[in-house]
Amino acid sequence: MAKMTKSQLLATLAETTELSKKDVANFFDELAALAYKEVKGCGEFVLPGFGKLVKAHRKARKGRNPATGEEIQIAAKTVVKFRLAKAAKDAVL
Repeated sequence: MAKMTKSQLLATLAETTELSKKDVANFFDELAALAYKEVKGCGEFVLPGFGKLVKAHRKARKGRNPATGEEIQIAAKTVVKFRLAKAAKDAVL
């Protein structure tokens, strides 16, 4: 089974919710914008039933250049991680 494309997802949700594809697309755009804003400001965004986006700090560490084998220093940085909800894990696995 092939993965669902964005247009297929929008069409399926539009059909099941009886909303227009444009309304569903606008909802996803607004949800994404809200998630980015909340993660940036508060450090996390919870989507009940799916999981949460969490801002995490990654320490500086040593790495290795795969081409030359030379040891390099990787700088500390902030990353965004997605933590899957237990309900989602139980439903899928």
